[in-house]
Amino acid sequence: MIFDKNMLLLYAVSDRSWSQNRTLYDQIEDSLKGGVTIVQLREKNLDQDEFVKEAVQIKGLCARYNVPLIINDNVYVALKSSADGVHVGIDDTPVAEIRERTGRDFIIGATAKTVEQAQSAEKAGADYLGVGAVFPSPTKKNAIRITTAQLQKICYSVSIPCVAIGGISLDNVLELKDGGIQGIAVVSAIFGSDNIVTATAVLKEKVKTVVKS
Repeated sequence: MIFDKNMLLLYAVSDRSWSQNRTLYDQIEDSLKGGVTIVQLREKNLDQDEFVKEAVQIKGLCARYNVPLIINDNVYVALKSSADGVHVGIDDTPVAEIRERTGRDFIIGATAKTVEQAQSAEKAGADYLGVGAVFPSPTKKNAIRITTAQLQKICYSVSIPCVAIGGISLDNVLELKDGGIQGIAVVSAIFGSDNIVTATAVLKEKVKTVVKS
């Protein structure tokens, strides 16, 4: 899938801890119905074969909505499942190595918490950056925080688009206005909702007033 910055508007990151009595597949489908523009499949506890099997299923689901599927951290799973890309953290497989293996049509996202990390990822071939945590995160309680001023500085230091991540919700998303972001990445704001379809749709409309034009 050809990468476009508009894919980043509302970036849903899956998390089984919010699944309750529903399947992750059903929750992701509800988020797609609500209007998410990209999905990241994150699995910390599945073995590799199970992760691939699940990724193949979610890839098929996302394809029906013409939404790209990104795999968190695991390049092998991303390639084996024919996912559209991978997102890697600072200590994961280097972006340049992934780009060499995959070519230009494979989407690569990278985490950045400093201007130096952002510029390095861009130079290595990343398509976009995940920048944060901008607020306290219920998902990653030990995540390093950055200020909105730091967010803006990072976003404007590179030419590739940036997504803000970390504790973003309907209550605080407007604080990110003028931060230079192209979208937001959320977990609980979508998957922790009683009605995922509605919560996603409402959040998407709000994000449209925040993103860089």
